[in-house]
Amino acid sequence: MWIALAVISAVFLGIYDVFKKISVTGNNVLTVLFLNTLFGALLLSPVIVQNLYHIASGSESMLLQDHLRVLLKSFIVLSSWVLGYFAVKHLPLTITGPISATRPVLVLAGALFLYREEPNIFQWTGIILGFISLLLIHRIGRREGVLSGGGKWIWLAMGAAVMGAASGLYDKSLMADGRLTPLFVQSWYSLYQCVIMGITIAILKKTNKEQVKFKWRWSIPAIALFLTCADIAYFYALASEQALISVVSMIRRGSVLVPFCYGIFVLREKNVKWKALDLLLLMAGLLFLVWGSK
Repeated sequence: MWIALAVISAVFLGIYDVFKKISVTGNNVLTVLFLNTLFGALLLSPVIVQNLYHIASGSESMLLQDHLRVLLKSFIVLSSWVLGYFAVKHLPLTITGPISATRPVLVLAGALFLYREEPNIFQWTGIILGFISLLLIHRIGRREGVLSGGGKWIWLAMGAAVMGAASGLYDKSLMADGRLTPLFVQSWYSLYQCVIMGITIAILKKTNKEQVKFKWRWSIPAIALFLTCADIAYFYALASEQALISVVSMIRRGSVLVPFCYGIFVLREKNVKWKALDLLLLMAGLLFLVWGSK
C-alpha cells in the first residue's frame, strides 16, 4: 500500500511542478511562495480547527514539543522551497527535474546512517542508476549555458535538493513514534509556513526590497492544491511500518516525468535526446527500487 501511495504522491508532485513553473516565470517568487503557503493552510484549516476544538474540550492535549518539531520542519521545507522556486524561475524544467532527483541519493546516505536501513541489491542498483543519470545533467547544463557565470541557479537547485533530502529524513523521524498523524503534521506545518512567509513578505515590503512586481495567475492556487494532495499521500506512505524512506523518496522523484514532458512538448526546451537518455536512466532506477521493495 505504501508503494501505491508513493506513486500517487509522485503524480501530484509532477503536476505541482508544472504549475509552479507557470506561476513563477516572470513573477515575484516570494509572493508566489507566500500565496502557496496561504492556500495550503486554508485547504487544511478544517483539520486545524478540529484539533483546536479537541484541545478546548479536553479530549486532546497540545504538547509544545510536538509543535516545535513541526515548526522545525516548516523552516527546513521553506528553505528548500525558496531555493527551488528561484531555480525553477531561471532554469529549464528539463534541468531542474533531474537535479531534484539527487534527493534520493542524499536520503539514502542519511537513511543508512540515521535509521540503519539496508536496501537490497535491486534497490542499490536503482540508486546507482539514479546517480549516473545525475552525472549527465552536468554535461547538459554546459551545453545549454546554465553553468556560465558560476552556475548560480544550478547551485540554488542543488541547495534545494539538499534541504529537501533533509526534510525527507526528518519526516521519517516525525512519523516514527506514531504520536503525530500525517494530517496533524501536514496541517500545522502549512500554517506555520504561512506565518513565516507572511512575516518575511511584510519585512521586505517595509524595507522596499521587493524588486519584481507580482502578477496574479490562476495557476498559483493550483500549486497549493496539488502539493497538498501529494504531501498527504506521502505522509500516509511514511506512516506505514514497512516503508523505507530511501525508496519512498526515489519513487517520488518519478514526478519528473510530468514537468519533463511539459518542458519538451509545451515549452519546446532543447537537447531532447540527452535529456531523454537521462530520464530513461532515472526511470530504470525507479523500476529497480519498486521491484526491490516487493
